[in-house]
Amino acid sequence: MASQLVQDLIESGIHFGQRSAGWNPKMSQFIWGKRNGIHIIDIKETIKGLLLAKKFLSRVVSDGKDVCFVGTKRQARDVLQQRVGDVKMHWVTERWLGGRLTNFRTIRSRLRRMEELEAIETSTGFANYSNKMESQLKRELKKIKRNLEGIRGMDKLPGALVIIDVRRELNALKEAKKLGIPTVCLIDTDGDPDLADIAIPGNDDSMRSIDVIIRELCLAIAEGKQTRADSKANVSGGPNNNSGVDMTAGGQLSADGKGESRAPKGRSSRSQFRADDKTAEPAAEVAKA
Repeated sequence: MASQLVQDLIESGIHFGQRSAGWNPKMSQFIWGKRNGIHIIDIKETIKGLLLAKKFLSRVVSDGKDVCFVGTKRQARDVLQQRVGDVKMHWVTERWLGGRLTNFRTIRSRLRRMEELEAIETSTGFANYSNKMESQLKRELKKIKRNLEGIRGMDKLPGALVIIDVRRELNALKEAKKLGIPTVCLIDTDGDPDLADIAIPGNDDSMRSIDVIIRELCLAIAEGKQTRADSKANVSGGPNNNSGVDMTAGGQLSADGKGESRAPKGRSSRSQFRADDKTAEPAAEVAKA
């Protein structure tokens, strides 16, 4: 299985970096060498980062949290919509709206507006409105769906972000850092690894390489969802589960004096992957969808 993954990564061209003239010196630890003016990424470092990311995302999902994938470049859009949609997670393939995370309440209000317009379109087809109002409502619905379709099911902040190309998704990284949300990033040789909590060095301009990385991360998410489902099944139907006592995700029993179960507070795992740079201030702009 491991050899097949290595073969898939090499065939996808994930080891081809950017031209050496435009590299970021901070990526030197992930670079194997240079050929014809092109940096070659060490495939061992790519696999190391990918396995660490898979383990982390599987744990995040098994703990009951969701993952949001962000990739607005053309090469990543189709891959995210297909792969991430299959595991019922969230994705952003249009431009990142300022405040998508830091002002999540406003984003949720726009999603409710989208649901209202969809209900009107389904029931009456805007037949009760004038032609001008019908045109305006259809344009509004189309715009909201274009910007927010991938996160329509996200009713709470995600437990982690997966970023394709840190240079392009800088605003998303800043908002995630402000809120303490861990980030997993596919980073080319011209990117800054300090912006990511877990860096996966690799070619972020190739559709095939992006597809292999997203495929593996989605497999880890599927495993995490299965672990979550098994844990819930054990809690609800386990032989040692008494009334008024709840088994937490860590395997501990907790209950108060009235017999009502109460789960202990969890501890954020972001500290394990926190980047050294703590000076970046994220954008707090709120853009109307």
